Amino acid sequence: MILAIDVCNEVGSIALLDGTDLIEERRLESPDGFGHILFGAIEDLLAAHGVPASAINLYAVATGPGSFTGVRVGVTAAKGLAFASGKPLAGVTNLEALASLGSGPLRAPIFDARRGDVYAAVYDDALNVIVPPAVCPIENFPLGEATRIDAGPLLAAAVGRIAARRGGVHPAAVDATYVRPSDAELLKTSS
Repeated sequence: MILAIDVCNEVGSIALLDGTDLIEERRLESPDGFGHILFGAIEDLLAAHGVPASAINLYAVATGPGSFTGVRVGVTAAKGLAFASGKPLAGVTNLEALASLGSGPLRAPIFDARRGDVYAAVYDDALNVIVPPAVCPIENFPLGEATRIDAGPLLAAAVGRIAARRGGVHPAAVDATYVRPSDAELLKTSS
């Protein structure tokens, strides 16, 4: 059993999977952040399917890019659950998860990064990185022949399916994928 979490953007989701088979994916919305609702939502999802936390043998989390706070909340929660249970954790970027939902030999997942920018990357159909994740205005991104895939769907199930195929690692080995420097980092370099 896999529990997958994606709270990188304004709308997030959690998913329960049996291998690559989706049991349920639930949409999460919380205008004031996910930190105070995430664990309750996970508890409700597991209870709805009669799955004890001890039955989860792999945790999966979207590592970003996205909202700095959302990325931190998701990665920290998933690490905590994996550490506490002694189970592995798989980190998957939400760009890669979105690319997995596309078709064609080259796929360009695109997310709004605000400030006139997008988060984007190009993957092949085996999800190998062709153009690494970047943040820039869309007109500056080398889309080439890739099929553009815009954000919109829930991604926790896609994160879980990728994790099911790859397996996990020790939770300490999973890090956030921010792509853009934080405002604090930008202010520090400009002073």
